[in-house]
Amino acid sequence: MKRSELSFPLVPRFLRFPALSRSFTIASWLGWQIESNWADPFLFAVYSVAKPIASAMILVVMYNAITHGNTSSPIFPYIYLGNAFYIYVATVMTGVSWAVIDDREHYRTLKYIYIAPLRVPFYLLGRGVARFIIGSISVFITVAFGVLFLKVPLHLSDINWLMFFAALFLGVFALAMMGLVLAGVTLLIANHVWFVGEAVAGALYLFSGAIFPLDILPQFLRPIGFLMPLTYWLELIRRSLLGHTAAAFPTLAAFSNAQLFGILVGLATFFTLLAFVVFRYCDFLARERGMIDMTTNY
Repeated sequence: MKRSELSFPLVPRFLRFPALSRSFTIASWLGWQIESNWADPFLFAVYSVAKPIASAMILVVMYNAITHGNTSSPIFPYIYLGNAFYIYVATVMTGVSWAVIDDREHYRTLKYIYIAPLRVPFYLLGRGVARFIIGSISVFITVAFGVLFLKVPLHLSDINWLMFFAALFLGVFALAMMGLVLAGVTLLIANHVWFVGEAVAGALYLFSGAIFPLDILPQFLRPIGFLMPLTYWLELIRRSLLGHTAAAFPTLAAFSNAQLFGILVGLATFFTLLAFVVFRYCDFLARERGMIDMTTNY
């Protein structure tokens, strides 16, 4: 009997915390080495600053063209902050699912990950940590640019920090679980599936209320937005940063902060259960079909 089995004789293998923490921490370190090692530090810093600012300016130009430069409206900070924090959707959710493609198609090491003493779901979640760090840098730069140059009314003394960090944690956690669902599906898809995470992130941009209220969607599409944790997460982030100004969009005005937190916790729990069920099933099919060590790109 192995030493780890003697240490945890009554605990199921998938719940043994040393194995889970080892899988997560090693993958986090590896992910950062991969994400930050493609250029020298100066070029990486320039890219990290230029990309979020350029993305924000696209939104600002479109908003100015429609409203003739009316940035004093409370709708502008509501839209700007929604767009800024939506960066996490693409980085975290895509980062978790992209690890499957990166290890299977690019580095061709996924089969070695499977035979290593790691827990694959927690390894994939750890790989998403690097994207989360990069996304956090982009979010900070985007928000700071808006405050300094676009007069976004954000005052540090007025921010509800407890509410902000609680909402941020729950939202990022839900995004990671959604990324794990996509990772499981990615195991079963062949031929250049790099677009899956980005396609889902782009679709959710429409249904999360990031830049416009769900009320303008067709009646039959609105339930999709109300079933997504992103909708309630972005609303809580805006309320924690803007306070009463966040009521510019009335979609969720009838909900209190506690109700929004309750809904977000419930949806995060649901997606956690869904993620592990879907990933386990897709993992089983991928093993049966011999797709773990299959290189499917051209």
